[in-house]
Amino acid sequence: MRQTLSRAQVLERTWPFFLDAGIAACGLALFYAVLRIAQYWMGHPVAAVAISPSPRAIPLYAFYSVVRIAVAYLLSLVFAVGYGYIAAYNPRIEAFLLALLDILQSIPVLSFLPGVMLAMVSLIPGRQLGIEMGAILLIFTGQVWNIAFSFYSSLKSLPRELQEAARLYRFSRWQRFWQLELPYSAIGLIWNSIVSVAGGWFFLMACEMFVLGKRDFRLPGLGSYLQTAAGKGDTRGMVWGSVAMIAIIVATDQLIWRPVIAWSDKFKFEQVESSSRITSPLLHALSHSSVVGWVKRVALAPLEENIYRRLARQEAQPPRRPILRRKVPSRLLMGVLIVISVIVVGFTAVRALALLRQVSGAELAELLRGAGATFLRVNISLLIAAAWTIPVGVAIGFKPRLAKIAQPLAQIAASYPATALFPILLIGLVQIGGGLGVGSIALMLLGTQWYILFNVIAGATAIPEDLKEVSTLFHFTNWQRWKTVILPGIFPYLVTGLVTASGGAWNASIIAEYFQIKGQTLQTLGLGAQISAASDHGQFSILLLATIIMSLMVVTINRLVWRPMYRLAENKYRLA
Repeated sequence: MRQTLSRAQVLERTWPFFLDAGIAACGLALFYAVLRIAQYWMGHPVAAVAISPSPRAIPLYAFYSVVRIAVAYLLSLVFAVGYGYIAAYNPRIEAFLLALLDILQSIPVLSFLPGVMLAMVSLIPGRQLGIEMGAILLIFTGQVWNIAFSFYSSLKSLPRELQEAARLYRFSRWQRFWQLELPYSAIGLIWNSIVSVAGGWFFLMACEMFVLGKRDFRLPGLGSYLQTAAGKGDTRGMVWGSVAMIAIIVATDQLIWRPVIAWSDKFKFEQVESSSRITSPLLHALSHSSVVGWVKRVALAPLEENIYRRLARQEAQPPRRPILRRKVPSRLLMGVLIVISVIVVGFTAVRALALLRQVSGAELAELLRGAGATFLRVNISLLIAAAWTIPVGVAIGFKPRLAKIAQPLAQIAASYPATALFPILLIGLVQIGGGLGVGSIALMLLGTQWYILFNVIAGATAIPEDLKEVSTLFHFTNWQRWKTVILPGIFPYLVTGLVTASGGAWNASIIAEYFQIKGQTLQTLGLGAQISAASDHGQFSILLLATIIMSLMVVTINRLVWRPMYRLAENKYRLA
């Protein structure tokens, strides 16, 4: 007798086939994308590409922009993990590395423009790859710093019992990194990766289309398309470009960030399992794919087992007596490197001083006035951002259902270039009696508040479930809950968010205080406006001095504010 299968049984049998076919199709599409990008990058260089206003060009432009942001993010992740690791475990250079990181994340993108673009074009002449790498490195400078701060903060707040367990089981450095440090910092890294990619979209317009002295750089991409449309007042083009960007952001959230967030939920440091877990249908489907399972079983599992077996053999071997002779070459090499570094730094300093002599006293006084004005705007934007992002971020982090809705919306708002909305915002401010002075604060707020929001969400998500249950069991009031559980739990993440938001506000000043629309340039008193104007007119002496002033201000704030807050988070507000 022939047995008939139900619809559910048929779906259960056929679904793995369609899932594996989809994964194979994605692999072929990725292979074709790599070939297309390689063909374009290795072609003849064209610095100023004519940007087509037709919506039909948007898919190709979007593809180029996605590749630039993806490559810049991968570089940012590798650099941030390495930099954060070195800063966390080297007390002698920790303060210097943190100060340098704070300076670099505060320097505007345009301050990197001359050196980055000229260096890349000179290193890779005759190929489009040189110009593309210049744009990618500019995007990199807007993505990397908050990830590095997040990883450093996670390493400094590792629970002591986990560190003791790693020492007890004699973990090697690789095992400690791969099985303890990276998993513990996964939640912070993921949420900061989200805001970093959003920051890449935010500065995409400045990185794909800019003027450097007499040279005009225009790369095919969604950022240059939006900037061209905004400059011409092309409302239709801005709408189409905005729709394409929103579609990419939503697709990225559903295909990448949502599965990764659901996967990272298992790394929460807690003793009681949460009753409400973040879920992802795509992650569930991938975990049941026969192709993915076959790759894990045939390739990844043997490789991992081989690595750990070799590490175990190295740990089991008795330590060898050090050979004193080897110290002489290493010391000699270190001495040579130090001498070369001193020569390079000295030569650069002499050239910089020669360039700074061209700045007059009146120009210096104007730069100092602009620095004071920008400093006030940065702090006002931080206070406004913290006032709403802390309660909203805690609510999203505590409620996965709310996060499912709010997270894509926050990504869209954080990713959309504020410069595309700024003409409308500026017109509204002018009508109510405001101007670019107030509008620059609003634009800084649009570019920096997301650093605080996403870090607070990460901190609220990482709070152990048993602490939440204890506060409920003892009937804490809302104030007691905030004072004893929420604020201490999110404090290390909040410090990271405030530090990166501060740097982002300084960075955003280049477009907040100096704006071009319909052939007109609107600017207000501020260091960001002076940097943008110097970059447009090729005034490298003023550009250099403005960058130095900004760096000195950032170092001072780092010493007086952020370093004490990091020590407080490390010593007091950490899981025991």
